[in-house]
Amino acid sequence: MIRPRRASLTTGDPTRPHDDPIRPRGGAVPAPGAAAPGLRTGSLRVRTVVAVLLLLAVLLAALAVTVELTLGQRLRAQVVDRLSDRAAAAAALVGTVDGDELADRLSAQGLSVVIRDADGDAIVAGPSPDELRDGPPSLGDGPGRGGPASGPDGGRGGAGTDTRDGTGSGATGSDSSTGTDSGEAGGASSSDAVTVSSSEVRSDDEVTTLVSQLSDGSTITLTTDSRSVGETLTQLRWVMTGASAAFLLIAAVGLALVVRATLRPLDRMTSVARSIAHGDRGRRLRPARRDTEIGRVAVAFDEMLDGVEGAERTALDAETRVRAFVSDAAHELRTPVAGMRAAADTLVRSPGTADERERLATHVVREAERAYRLIDDMLLMARVDQGLSLDVARVDLGASLLADVERQRLRRPSLDLRVVLPDGPVVVAADAGRVSQIVGNLVDNAARATGGTGQVTLWLDASRADEVAVLVSDDGPGVPAADRERVFDRLVRLDGARRSGDGGAGLGLPIARGLARAHGGDLVCEAPGVARPGAVFRLTLPVAVRAGSEAAVVVSAPSPVAAQTSALRRTTA
Repeated sequence: MIRPRRASLTTGDPTRPHDDPIRPRGGAVPAPGAAAPGLRTGSLRVRTVVAVLLLLAVLLAALAVTVELTLGQRLRAQVVDRLSDRAAAAAALVGTVDGDELADRLSAQGLSVVIRDADGDAIVAGPSPDELRDGPPSLGDGPGRGGPASGPDGGRGGAGTDTRDGTGSGATGSDSSTGTDSGEAGGASSSDAVTVSSSEVRSDDEVTTLVSQLSDGSTITLTTDSRSVGETLTQLRWVMTGASAAFLLIAAVGLALVVRATLRPLDRMTSVARSIAHGDRGRRLRPARRDTEIGRVAVAFDEMLDGVEGAERTALDAETRVRAFVSDAAHELRTPVAGMRAAADTLVRSPGTADERERLATHVVREAERAYRLIDDMLLMARVDQGLSLDVARVDLGASLLADVERQRLRRPSLDLRVVLPDGPVVVAADAGRVSQIVGNLVDNAARATGGTGQVTLWLDASRADEVAVLVSDDGPGVPAADRERVFDRLVRLDGARRSGDGGAGLGLPIARGLARAHGGDLVCEAPGVARPGAVFRLTLPVAVRAGSEAAVVVSAPSPVAAQTSALRRTTA
């Protein structure tokens, strides 16, 4: 169980910046992860629906504004176009129709009319602009006030409508229902026709005014009520608001259903996670597609579960190995301790002869040394597991191997040791003492396999540019293929080694591999070859400086037993 870190105490640091968070009373500093905000767990469905609805609302508002601006501009342009048509028709009747009659015809259409001739005299007809702002004219008003006055032909006046429906006087006089007007229009010369030379438009929310300057110097000012444009836009605004509200309501319901269906894989992930938490470790999501967002999340989820399950298995295996290691270590320690206890008890209780007491004392020392070696190996193994610090330097591996072989020959004079070195120095980055310890463990292992009288050969292979290999082989029975990896487990000895009773505890090879990997290399057990019939162990170390040629010198380190059979000879690597 992981316990939370205890808060540390502090005594007021004068160098603490003023913007540091205020510490709790008493100087307690919160744990590093205590103040971190937790994961926000708001409803993803609600967030998605609200976000989409807000986006739709913004888009609908933008659409409504665009439609209102476009339609309002178009409606106002139509009002100005109608006034321009009436001004053009009125200009065509100037000179053929009396000014008062022309003004009455225009005002009969609900327009405020002001006709000003070149001398400055003005004819005013129809409602005034202020009256148009107040509202439409009543039916009882006369023509001079903008009421529905009748023209000379008994119909409703209006220059703009006369040319289209033929019910009143024509704008050009060609289709007038009155013969006099037609004759006058037909007799006029086209060169004397009056036209609109320029126009000016002034408008607001209630009225629109068109001031037309005619070619004969007179001016026609027409003002019409334009409040219908605003009323139309207001109605459109209400229609758009209601339709948008209904659309958003329908969209909210549809989004809720769609998002629920879309997020259903997350519900499945939740159920799988809960089932795994309750013990079903083998369940996985296994997404059909891995390139989608949910597919990538599902793949990451499965990979996380595989990692957790693998870590759990590793932890259980490690716990099993630790228990087995403790049991085996206790068993290995019990033998020398029991021997020491029995010998010491005999020394205390039995008078015995001097030779017997010396033999018992020697046995106690031997068993104590055996227990000491075992404890020392276990301590070294623990240091390797925790991370052993190495004194790495440039080491000539060839010279180091020769020195190791000489020391081993002094310890084991009956063992035939041979060394094969390349021509020239081979420099590696390593701890010379630890490398010698690895080689010593390998030679000890080979000596036990051969009964202490076999042949052990050390090859230094510098054929690769990135690493150097040291091969240690013997002529013993070898290691079965099924046990070539198991021999590196702690306190593991093969049956032959257990029967030999030479005191090996099964920690030499695990220590040697741990030291090799601490250097960045490795130690493995290889299959035997033609020249290496027994067990073959390959130690690899990183290269610091590569030197020498492909030629190799075979150096035999003879023992007194095999002094006559060894010689210095030169071969090709």
